Amino acid sequence: MPLAQPHPDLGALDLLVSVAEAGSIRQAAMRHHISQPAASVRIRELERVLGLRLVERATTGARLTTDGLAIVGWANQVLGAMRTLNSGAQALRLDQDSQLRLAASLTVAEYLLPVWLAPLYASLPAAVSLRMANSEEVAELFVRDEVDLGFVEGPALPAGLQGRTVYRDELVVVVSPQHPWVRRRSPISVAMLAQTPLVSREMGSGTRQVLEAALAEYGLTLQVAVEFSSTTAIKAAVATGLGPAVLSRLAVSAELSDRRLVAVEVHDLHVTRSIRAVWRARTNLSPLAKELLGGITFPP
Repeated sequence: MPLAQPHPDLGALDLLVSVAEAGSIRQAAMRHHISQPAASVRIRELERVLGLRLVERATTGARLTTDGLAIVGWANQVLGAMRTLNSGAQALRLDQDSQLRLAASLTVAEYLLPVWLAPLYASLPAAVSLRMANSEEVAELFVRDEVDLGFVEGPALPAGLQGRTVYRDELVVVVSPQHPWVRRRSPISVAMLAQTPLVSREMGSGTRQVLEAALAEYGLTLQVAVEFSSTTAIKAAVATGLGPAVLSRLAVSAELSDRRLVAVEVHDLHVTRSIRAVWRARTNLSPLAKELLGGITFPP
């Protein structure tokens, strides 16, 4: 139940304690960096709220009444408890500030975040945790308050989040070196790509969302032969001849270099996507999150 009478002002209680220690309102006012008239007003207001006479004023200074001395004893306990509360709150803030909870789609987690985090490891007084999930799942982690900063690949910013683009990525069609498309002398058509069942990421993946949106501009839909939630599994399946796939160029750069996979050009289809850093709308980023974002630059 709340108290029926007004609560004493903590600043006024602290001032009263200073009067008891200093022996005058003027000296107490100097300790609190306020004027003597202002200090007198605060003491009188405290007396009004408590309904007690606390200070006897004289030309030689001020001394506390018996009631005033009793109030000072209790005030010291209250102020001590408040200092404990403030110290505890500060410790909790410092603990939160020393942790950075990240969530990222697989491409970002595997190929970009290690590069972005590397310069910070020496200076970060923090524990960094990373959850790998597709773009839809990253958004869900914010709803459950399990992440501070996320990275997504989808064509649209998830609801309830704000962010900025930190990278632009290209999607490429890849096949095994033995696939018939490798022997073609001209690019395949968009319709041919859409008619071919692909080895694909699961629903909710940013890669899949971007590809579906690109095909939809031609009035076409994606055909899926098999779904994997791992880019590594997709690359292995494509290399064994299971079928073509559309993946991030970042994710297949090593395989393209040693020809474990081959990129196939698609006529009139150049698919790029924005990779965004995201956080809760209308909230401030932690210092660690700001430091991480500040170090991310677009590649030349």
